[in-house]
Amino acid sequence: MGRVGVLSGTIMMEKSRRIQESRKKPVRNQFGEALAMISDEIVFILRHGYDPAEYVLPHRVNYRANLQAMKDLGVTEVIGVNSTGSLKKDLPPGMIVIPDDFITLTSTPTIHQNKAVHITPSLHEGVRKKLIAAAKTAEIPMIDKGVYWQVTGPRLETRAEIRMMSSFADVVGMTMANEAVIAQEMDIPYASACSIDNYGNGLVEKPLSMEEIVAGTLKNAETMIRLLESYILPPT
Repeated sequence: MGRVGVLSGTIMMEKSRRIQESRKKPVRNQFGEALAMISDEIVFILRHGYDPAEYVLPHRVNYRANLQAMKDLGVTEVIGVNSTGSLKKDLPPGMIVIPDDFITLTSTPTIHQNKAVHITPSLHEGVRKKLIAAAKTAEIPMIDKGVYWQVTGPRLETRAEIRMMSSFADVVGMTMANEAVIAQEMDIPYASACSIDNYGNGLVEKPLSMEEIVAGTLKNAETMIRLLESYILPPT
């Protein structure tokens, strides 16, 4: 296995010794510049930036530059670590979902500007199965399939939107579909591990707040790091 690429949030930087011990490398390509954290086994890119005080909002992330940088650095497969809200009462915060499909009804970025290229979007089944196996090895409870609904952000969803989405999907987020589409256009195997950090707005009585979302992300970060360690260093 070549280097594994990991696209994750800023909180992973604070929690992961593996990221902290990696070396930073700016990578410039035709789509812009990405700042990668590199080790022998892995390339990390924090999609929202490295400084929480200068958080890059989901609709401003340069997905094309990030994935091209990974390809240029010899990455052979990519894992997206995605924070999500639950669309189902029986999927509580703290659960991990390995989605097998996604929905987005807004435009996604593309590497093709003047050429008619029509992919059939999907998540890579081989990477998905390895994520599922890694979770089982690490004894991490997870749901091995589900549908991710991507919204544009940065605002959260209305109660009516959550009610509608819950009929078709299991979790909601703002980044994964963009990464999956770009990765497929670049012929990079990609799948996602989603941490459920909160219930969607209106799914339970307690009003949703950003404080609750951040607290859930912090709580789940340790679990996601265990999952990545299990994926990168499987038993011999």
